[in-house]
Amino acid sequence: MAGDWMTTAIRLAVATLLGLALGLEREWRGHDAGLRTHALVALSSAMITISAIMLADAASARGAQSDPVRVVQGLAQAIGFIAGGLIFVRGGDVRNITTATSLWMAAAIGIAAGAGQFILVIVGSLIALLLLAALRIFKKDD
Repeated sequence: MAGDWMTTAIRLAVATLLGLALGLEREWRGHDAGLRTHALVALSSAMITISAIMLADAASARGAQSDPVRVVQGLAQAIGFIAGGLIFVRGGDVRNITTATSLWMAAAIGIAAGAGQFILVIVGSLIALLLLAALRIFKKDD
């Protein structure tokens, strides 16, 4: 489970590497929230998720009940607040929406990687990278 060192390391590494991949696209486009920001959001989300699972397992072993899903709710709200701070309006144009949503995606990757849901992580990450990189040709500005 999440308490095994190798499993934990793999989950954290997958989250961080895929966060870096999302951040690379944003960095390449010249946005402030780039490599480090996306990698740290994914890594921290994975760490918090793993911690919640470990705490729930420990509580269960003592006969108590715990709900690690509430951590996911808290993470989603927190990253929504942070991402919302990136969005601004200039001259009637809304800016940084894609960067804000890619940060939210980095958090989702971290949460799913932390929970060990690797098929979800890989498929979701590939789709996100496709949306960020390949579909760029259809949009003038971002």
